[in-house]
Amino acid sequence: MLEDFNLLISAPRGRERAACFEIARLLRKAGDESTRAERANIPGMVVARTSLAPRDAIAALRSILNEEPWKFRSVLKVVPIDMTAPTDLEKIRDAAGSLFKRIEEGETFRVTVEKRGHQLPSEQIIEAVASTIDRKVDLERPDKIALVEVVGETTGLSLISPGDILAVVVEKRSL
Repeated sequence: MLEDFNLLISAPRGRERAACFEIARLLRKAGDESTRAERANIPGMVVARTSLAPRDAIAALRSILNEEPWKFRSVLKVVPIDMTAPTDLEKIRDAAGSLFKRIEEGETFRVTVEKRGHQLPSEQIIEAVASTIDRKVDLERPDKIALVEVVGETTGLSLISPGDILAVVVEKRSL
């Protein structure tokens, strides 16, 4: 599995290979000729590395979705990933410390953990990540979400705002 991914893609189980080709084709249309996509070791998950900034890739994909929604058949959701780390509590804490410093003074945050294919307890991950952030917690309506995506032995971390994730099915319904 690609360990330095910057996009995490959800696909229907059994359609991961089709989602790899689809995301590469869509990102080529967005201007990235060098996208690499691979099935993750988790059913329904694909990881990709694009040369575009992850949020720029999401914006380009959203634009394509709005103009040509039929081009999205196997890609269900795309999450931007700012950095990856081995799935180890200390390594996740170190990565979180450097990434989540970008939460501005006065902004609130929430830690969200999506865990697949690993036994590390979510509570320990939340505690380790939250301990690196000296800002106010708001579980209901945070300004920023410290997202921790555990995919087996590799963990992706992102500092996201609402709207940073491309949820294809939801956005197709609003078209």
